[in-house]
Amino acid sequence: MTALPDRLTGLVRTLRAHGLRIGPGETVDAAAALEALGLADRERMREGLAATLLHGEGQRTVFDPVFDLYFPLRVGAPAAPGGDLAGLRDRLAAALADDDAAALGRLAAEAVDALGGYGSSPGSDGFSAHQTLDRLRPQTLLARVRSTLARGGGGGGFTDRLTDDEIRRRIQRFREQVGTEARRRVAERRGTEEIARRALRPTADRVDFLVADRAQLDELRRSVRPLARKLATRLAARRRRAARGRIDLRRTLRGSLSTGGVPMRPVLRRRRPARPELVLLCDVSGSVAGFADFTMLLVRALHDEFSKVRVFAFVNRVDEVTALLREGAVDPAGPAGPGGRIAGEAAVTGRHGSSDYGTALGEFAERYLDAVGPRTAVFVLGDARTNMSDPDLPALRRIAERARRVYWLNPEPASLWSTGDSAALAYAEVVEMHVCRDARQLGDLVARLLPV
Repeated sequence: MTALPDRLTGLVRTLRAHGLRIGPGETVDAAAALEALGLADRERMREGLAATLLHGEGQRTVFDPVFDLYFPLRVGAPAAPGGDLAGLRDRLAAALADDDAAALGRLAAEAVDALGGYGSSPGSDGFSAHQTLDRLRPQTLLARVRSTLARGGGGGGFTDRLTDDEIRRRIQRFREQVGTEARRRVAERRGTEEIARRALRPTADRVDFLVADRAQLDELRRSVRPLARKLATRLAARRRRAARGRIDLRRTLRGSLSTGGVPMRPVLRRRRPARPELVLLCDVSGSVAGFADFTMLLVRALHDEFSKVRVFAFVNRVDEVTALLREGAVDPAGPAGPGGRIAGEAAVTGRHGSSDYGTALGEFAERYLDAVGPRTAVFVLGDARTNMSDPDLPALRRIAERARRVYWLNPEPASLWSTGDSAALAYAEVVEMHVCRDARQLGDLVARLLPV
């Protein structure tokens, strides 16, 4: 059995691997919390470790499943046999009706033991939550739990208050317990750190834009404002450093005459940099829509950091969507995001719905080149997949010649830039192209690349 200090340090190490910033101070505080709280009450121990290690409620989605792996309800020997399937379902229905958390935890362990095992060789032996739930079918117990409550002595008032939604929530909690128990069993065989690294969902800022599901994209949109505040602080610090200017050699030497020619007090050439202008040119087609949505919301939240912001969207036609993204026009936490409004109100598609970077860049260079000037930073967002059409490199060169800088943020890994219909390598010869696969990379790139 793993020693308690090893469990704690393993928990911290895994949380760090998932992007949580936990220093030695927090680890020492967590050890002190364990000593003060003891091990008798597991949920109190969970809350104590969360209070000492985490910096925000959003980190609980990573912390809780990792905690369950390192501090499981039961450690060591497998649970007692669960008996036949019908008997297991009867006891599960009774525990759901009583909302008995302890009994549900024991039944989750029994169900995984009895129904979830697979494989026969040491390398393939394991436990499957999906297989367990597919055989047990807890979702079909709703009617039985309702009838059990109706026949019980709790009275009609209690039964009336306990809605079907509440029963479904209890079933969902049991399903999560089965998943935790299956991961715990596999972790005992294959190593806790390996399972924690592979089996847990990443935090929102580490979710790949190209594979994020709707729930993850919604969580990303909700994280826009905190990220914008952090980036605004970093940009302001860069601007303060830049405002100090370089050494004015003539004035420094003149001032050194009073100290015998030794430049004791360097004189800086003060400069007052104007806030930069920003132009976004975003592919909003289905393949990269989530990436464009999040970036547009982030830039809108950072609008105070720029003297002017203009946003253009395209699939195979370009349209300016700056007005559609003004403050209050789009709910960042809404289900559609800016992409829903752009699709309904902007002219971004022509005769077909596939991306055509060459046509879009050419149209931008013809119609909107006046948006680009010597103080303008242009960010192109997209995967550079042209669907075998002409990439129109001269149009991108025209934009780059007028702009202060042009950066292309590509959500695909660099290893795919030379595959299929990707023109990324050709575009990268004209402008700087950077891999940008998740919100953390996007924030770092914005803070590093934006002019001050």
